[in-house]
Amino acid sequence: MSRTIVVVGASRGIGSSIVHQLASNSDFNILALSRNVERMKASFKSYSNVTCFALDLNAKDVRSQCETIFLNYPSIDILINNAGVLVNKPFLELSREDLETCYSVNVMGVMETVQAALPKMDKAHIVNISSVGGFQGSVKFSGLTAYSTSKAAVCSFTELFAEEYKDTFIKMNCLCLGAAQTEMLEEAFPGYEAPVSADKMAEYIVDFALNADQWMNGKIIPVSLSTP
Repeated sequence: MSRTIVVVGASRGIGSSIVHQLASNSDFNILALSRNVERMKASFKSYSNVTCFALDLNAKDVRSQCETIFLNYPSIDILINNAGVLVNKPFLELSREDLETCYSVNVMGVMETVQAALPKMDKAHIVNISSVGGFQGSVKFSGLTAYSTSKAAVCSFTELFAEEYKDTFIKMNCLCLGAAQTEMLEEAFPGYEAPVSADKMAEYIVDFALNADQWMNGKIIPVSLSTP
């Protein structure tokens, strides 16, 4: 059965791996969204079922950007909100711009993307990608106040959305990822080696996005090799 799948934050790391893994199935029509559209086009050029679109989640018009992208697609079956920005700074050094960037991309951008996608959804699964740092009771790390609190907001949004749409066939769940070896992690923590590759984490996310809505809705799930 043909399915239209939207992957936000698809230019590198886990998002890029998600697209590569999904694209191997010719029944999937994949919309890859990111600021770096040229990088996506180069990475996914061998796939006839992947279409790349530019999307800036730090802009003031995310909802209208997405509505334009989705305009020519009759339905959306799966939406994976994978994009994110990480700021690693001591609390007293955080600027208003740092906070606004994290919340604009990690929270408001996610919500506005969902708002744009909803009119295209009948039976659908929305998967929000959060962080184990935003999971209540997990070990927290200095310097990640802006990032982890924004990711905690994504968890709360997931629960609120699931309650509001519980009488529909639109399900939303949230995966709180532990460390995976990505460019974003390397930029924030130079030299740190994560226990999981981007490809392996993407493998889990793909399976979850395709299947988990049969059994759960509004769930916040830590995906980490360490104990929260």
